[in-house]
Order: sequence, then structure tokens, then C-alpha cells
Amino acid sequence: MQPTDRVFVAGHRGMVGSAIVRRLENAGFSDVVVAGRDVADLTDHVAVDRLLAEMQPNVVVLAAAKVGGILANDSYPADFIRDNLQIQTNVIDGAWRHGAKKLLFLGSSCIYPREADQPIHEDSLLTGPLEPTNQWYAIAKIAGIKMCQAYRRQYGFDAICVQPTNVYGPGDNYDLASSHVVAALIRKFHEAKINGDADVTVWGTGSPRREFIHVDDLANACTFLLDGYSGEDNVNIGTGQEVTIAEFAAIVSQVVGFEGGIVYDTSKPDGTPRKLIDSSRLAGLGWAAGIGLEDGLGQAYQWFLDNVAGKA
Repeated sequence: MQPTDRVFVAGHRGMVGSAIVRRLENAGFSDVVVAGRDVADLTDHVAVDRLLAEMQPNVVVLAAAKVGGILANDSYPADFIRDNLQIQTNVIDGAWRHGAKKLLFLGSSCIYPREADQPIHEDSLLTGPLEPTNQWYAIAKIAGIKMCQAYRRQYGFDAICVQPTNVYGPGDNYDLASSHVVAALIRKFHEAKINGDADVTVWGTGSPRREFIHVDDLANACTFLLDGYSGEDNVNIGTGQEVTIAEFAAIVSQVVGFEGGIVYDTSKPDGTPRKLIDSSRLAGLGWAAGIGLEDGLGQAYQWFLDNVAGKA
């Protein structure tokens, strides 16, 4: 990938897509192109075909997806599997047909079996049952990976697939009905601080273990792989560090400045008991994360204060 390449970032308004656009522009890429839903609905085959015919990108980053936390996945399973399958099919096929030389597909660590051996290696894919609360999204993402591999085998299309761990940072979704755990907890602790609440309720037992990566680290890893990786094998993107949800909630509470207590609602689901991904394949290529959890959460909270707090 060269700075003169035209790079189309699908999903540029999302947290990950916007971070990748920032990363490319900071790295000197002067021809980064985007298109919002008002320009082209990526679930519409005709609209995507027309868009890619006009853009003629050299490189495509597929960061667009319908995403959400446990509640959203559990409430709208048909939307999650349908919309993601349509987006992936349209963009991957369209990129190949319109001559893109490379595509990066962003998957998710939820593609791996619920009870996979930890840390989760890329080879764990399709070796056991998925986590039921987000299986619809996971199945769609697995289909996207297999589509990239199929296009590589049949057509020689240089499509690579990456699986990030739990992502957070500037640009996150803070709608409590559809947000992931990081944004949900930042908002909950902030509102509790403002309202003078005695405690904050967190879903589940607090015992599940999770790994988190700042979105700017993820964007850095994606451009690193676009530059230097071309293979069928998936690549995990993580930090190698994990915390329990209880430990994580305590860090968020401290970052936000909430001085009350934390209560766990054990009637709510925990999700996967542990999810630490094995990022040794990426480390072997020479990349490592650079943003620590507390510093990263501080940046995320500042973005929330600047862009969301008081406007919801």
C-alpha cells in the first residue's frame, strides 16, 4: 500500500472506521475516500456497485457493520445477521469486481467458540459452539472471513481478515440500548457522578475476563497489516492483557471520578466467561499495542465529555 493509493474506508463514521481514516491521513495518504449512508446504503447491492464503479479504489477497508452489545444482539438477531451479510457480500464482491488490489475485512473476536482454549488462537475458528448472546453477529462475521478466503483462492484477490479484541476509544457509541461494555460503563459512572448516586449497577457477576484495545492502536495495526501482510490466515489484534469486568469497572469509576459503590446484577447475563485472544501471529510480524488501559480510558472519557455529555 502506497500513500498515492486511493483508499475507500467503508464505515468511516463508526469508531473504528473514523480512527482508520485519521491514521491514514496522518500517515500521508491524500486520497482517502468515504461515503455515508446518504450516499450509498451498503446493504443495497446496486448502490454499492455504483459507488465502487465511480470511486475505483485501489484499497478497501471494510469497517462498516451493524454492531451492538449483548442487549442489542439478543433483541435484534435478524437485523444483525441480515445486515452484516448484505454489507460484507456487497463490498467484498464489489471491491474485487471493480479492480481493488487489496481489501481488509474487520471481523470480531466473538467469532471464536464460547469455550475456546485461552488465549484464543486463530485456529480455534469453527471448533465449537458460539456464545449464544451474539451468535447471529458472529456467524455473519465468520461468513465474511470465509468469503475473503474463497475470493483469494478462486480469484487471487488479496483480501485479509483481522479479528480485534474488545475496542474502545474516541467515537464510541454511548447509547445504553446498543453500546458495548466500555461506553456503557463510562456513561453509567458519569451520570451517577453527576446525579450524586450512591452506586452503579453493572450487569452480571463481574467475574468474566476481557481484553480491551484502544481504537487508535487498532487503526495502527490495520495499516501495518495493509502494508506488510498478504495471507489467507486470520490475524488477531489484541494487547495480551486482560482484566475482570469487576476490575475494569473499578478503573472506569476511578477515571470518571465516581466515588460511590458498584453493585452487580447477577440476574443479567455475563456473556463469554473469558475472552483473551492470542496475538502472537501479529507480534511475530513486528507489531505491539502502545496505549495503556488507564490512559486510553482517560482519552475515551474526555471524548465523551466533549461530544456526548449534556447532549444526550
